[in-house]
Amino acid sequence: MAELASVQAIVYGYVQGVFFRAFVSRRATELALTGYVRNLPRGTVEVNAEGERKQLEKLIGYLKVGPPGAKVEKVVTNWSEYTGGYSRFNIRY
Repeated sequence: MAELASVQAIVYGYVQGVFFRAFVSRRATELALTGYVRNLPRGTVEVNAEGERKQLEKLIGYLKVGPPGAKVEKVVTNWSEYTGGYSRFNIRY
């Protein structure tokens, strides 16, 4: 059985106003992950995602690159236990 996990990632760089949230939502949905993505006030993007650990690791790889137009400086992750608290992946405004 696949290992389930939860991860919070904060993405730093030029990541707002470049369709970053839509990019993350699309990739997370393709990877069958649940959770959300949202902009934070200081110009960063927060991602909270749950699902199979291998799929979460793939999502983090996508976060490190971002969509065309983004310039990701760093991604800080915090892993935790799977909660099952999300029904799908959403963009929060």
